Parts: sequence; structure tokens; C-alpha cells
Amino acid sequence: MPAGVAIVTGAGSGIGRAVALTLLRAGWRVALAGRRADALDETIRLAGEHAGRALAVPADVTRADSVRALFDATVARFGRVDLLFNNAGANAPGIPLEDLSVDEWRKVIDVNLTGAFFCVQQAFRVMKDQSPRGGRIINNGSISAHAPRPNSAPYTASKHAILGLTKAASLDGRKYDIAVGQIDIGNALTPMAARMTQGVPQADGRLAPEPVIDVQIVADAVLHMASLPPEANVFSMTVMATKMPFVGRG
Repeated sequence: MPAGVAIVTGAGSGIGRAVALTLLRAGWRVALAGRRADALDETIRLAGEHAGRALAVPADVTRADSVRALFDATVARFGRVDLLFNNAGANAPGIPLEDLSVDEWRKVIDVNLTGAFFCVQQAFRVMKDQSPRGGRIINNGSISAHAPRPNSAPYTASKHAILGLTKAASLDGRKYDIAVGQIDIGNALTPMAARMTQGVPQADGRLAPEPVIDVQIVADAVLHMASLPPEANVFSMTVMATKMPFVGRG
């Protein structure tokens, strides 16, 4: 698919920032969403000569009205939405499951699952009625959509649920020419994942460092998924550090 109009949530840092910048450099027009306006503005500054094709939209994905306003602002500026990279995410402290507070559980589920659903719902609303009809949604899953880390119940549960959301939306999107896929990422080097290089808990109770990959590798993979023609879809892609503990984890 030629470069079009994209919405990237969580675009103020990490994977979201890398994907937003990569799409802009590839000719896309991009609405950058996130809770912190200053972080979104920094992403746009980093886009340099491509900044004119970027739009910062402060948004809270846990609020349905805020997500609708994000999509409305994107359509008002760019006329349509061809791609949603559903990336905004949160995690809880790595503490024993029985010690996790209700508020910590709900925060992760509200951002990672409910927020992702709100974004999918608004993407459907816009994509099914635009001309040409349709578009593409790429959900950011995780290695944790398939295998947990210790003390990760809310995050792991939310990412397993994202896999279910991807499957349901892929099926329901067919009649609207909406392709839905998921990218599961393992140990991309972002500020949040920097601790991996120092040592993180393993299933056997050890603390051990893990290999990481450049976040640009992930951004390039998302660009590949986004650039396919409408009749083709990467439904599931795993991009991970080759030697990280995933296959055989635990």
C-alpha cells in the first residue's frame, strides 16, 4: 500500500516514537497520539524535514471520547485514516500476583485492552465509511501474548486478550476491507526495556541479563506490514532478540 494516513498511539516514546518517525520518513502523514503533549512535540522535532506531515493529538486511550476526538482530528487534518498502529501500553510493578492492588490491575487492563478496543472501534467507524473504503490495523501485542514472565499477571492477561481482539477484529473487518494484524515484540531496546541488559527475573528465580535488539528493527517491521497492498496481510509477526528466552521459556 502506498504511503497514506496513519495514527500511532503511544507516539511520545519508545516503539511508538520509532514507528511514527519511520512512517514519516517513508512519506506517510502521521497523527501522533499520547498523553504528554511535550513528548509528542519532541517526536515531531526529531522528524526534522518531515515534521510538516505530522500532527500531535494529546489523547487518553482509556477514554472513549478522547479516542473519538483523536480520530476526528486526524480526519479533519488529513481526510482519512489508512493505518492504526495500536501501540499505547502500560505495565504494573513486578510484584507477586497476590500483592497486586486492584488499581494497578485496572490501570494495565484499561490502557492495554480497553484502550486498544476503543482505538479499533474508532478505526472501524472511519475506515468503513471512507472512500476508498478500508484500511489496516496493527496491534502491538508482545512475547507475553504467548508466554509470561514472572510476576506479570495483568500485562500477560492483557496481551493474551490483545491476541483475541486481533482475531475478532480481523474477522469482523473483512466485510469493510479492513486488514488486522499483530506484531509481537521481544526485547526491543527502549528506555523501558533498558533494564533487560542489567538483569531481569527468570522463570527459575534467577536474575539474568537478556539480549536486546535495536528498536529501529521493530519500526522497519511495522513499516513492512503497513506497506503491503490491501489484498495481503501479515496477520502475526514476532520480532525478537534471537537469543532471548522465549522458545522454551520457563
